[in-house]
Amino acid sequence: MLYSVVMFMQGLLLGLIVVASNPSPYFAALGLVVVSGMGCGLMMVCGGTFLSLILFLIYLGGMLVVFAYSSALASEPHPETWGSPRVVLNSLTYGAGVVLGAAYFWKGWFGGTGVSVDQASEMSVLRGDLTGVAVMYSLGGWVLVVGAWVLLLTLFVVLEVVRGASRGALRAV
Repeated sequence: MLYSVVMFMQGLLLGLIVVASNPSPYFAALGLVVVSGMGCGLMMVCGGTFLSLILFLIYLGGMLVVFAYSSALASEPHPETWGSPRVVLNSLTYGAGVVLGAAYFWKGWFGGTGVSVDQASEMSVLRGDLTGVAVMYSLGGWVLVVGAWVLLLTLFVVLEVVRGASRGALRAV
């Protein structure tokens, strides 16, 4: 379990560096997908399996809206790729910042392996993730429905905003 936590954390940091260092929305959107996947995988390893799945689907819906908006407004014929000198320099700078921050805070870290939700109590009948799902659907189910409608409405608003003079994603027939 410790190896998978370290792998997800490294993927999360690498994805954050990709998002922060790349000025092109096309490649930064891919970095956001990696970040959300690694964050939800980290949550899944710690015991929140269903919640991580729901969060990943919500992240993908939100990132679809952001990607459609940013790619429609910033349409570049030749976007900067990961091999561009500016992007490589930004990535190395952010990576060095992460290494320096880790070296500075290394003394306060004691290296515990961590405990998942299921291992927290010895004689529990219910899993921590399943009780959270029950509460989410009983008391917070309307929040999921409202969130889905807001994402759908935002998608249509973004497509209408970038339409312009009958050019864009939605065209008047």
